[in-house]
Amino acid sequence: MFVRHRMSSPAVTVGPNVPVMEALQIMKEQNVRRLVVVDNRGRLAGIVSEKDVLRASPSQATTLSIYEVSYLLQRLTVSEIMARDVVTVIEDTPLEEAARLMAERHLGGLPVMRGQQVVGIITETDILMGFSEALGAFAAGVRVMVDLPDEPGAVASVVDIVKDLGGNIASLSLLRPHDPGRGYLVARIQGISAEELEAHLRQGPGKVLDVRVMPG
Repeated sequence: MFVRHRMSSPAVTVGPNVPVMEALQIMKEQNVRRLVVVDNRGRLAGIVSEKDVLRASPSQATTLSIYEVSYLLQRLTVSEIMARDVVTVIEDTPLEEAARLMAERHLGGLPVMRGQQVVGIITETDILMGFSEALGAFAAGVRVMVDLPDEPGAVASVVDIVKDLGGNIASLSLLRPHDPGRGYLVARIQGISAEELEAHLRQGPGKVLDVRVMPG
């Protein structure tokens, strides 16, 4: 799965000279938490988030009057608070690479580029939905979790059992625990009862950790 499969496109954008309060109103209207800032040629200039706006707002301890605070915020523009050193990805960036970048740099979203133009944005919510789909969260069936040795043929043994029973694998993922010699296989299986599947899996090389029926 690539970023283009999960990004929001087009991205909600504003110009650098837009007042901060107007940008905040756009976020509320569009139900987004960040805006991509572009120049008059549509090229990336920065990114601004709700957190940036809150950090720029005077604290409750300020001695300014409500009118003075309002006046200052109306004059403050996006260019004065936006992040300029923006981490970006392209449309064909693997989704897991975008997730790694966001996790390592503590980012909530990445603009998606096509050359010099912004074509979308990928957010932490988009990433979460993508991985939920990869783990089969939206597919009805029997969810199994099997502790397997990290060796050739281990995964194939589970696949062969499902095939021999006439079932269909709706999703399959491998998760790595702290033990480098083991791996957790998590799969959604359709067309086989939970009881029959569990009985056959217990005859395989892995340790069955969980079997349950899941709705779609």
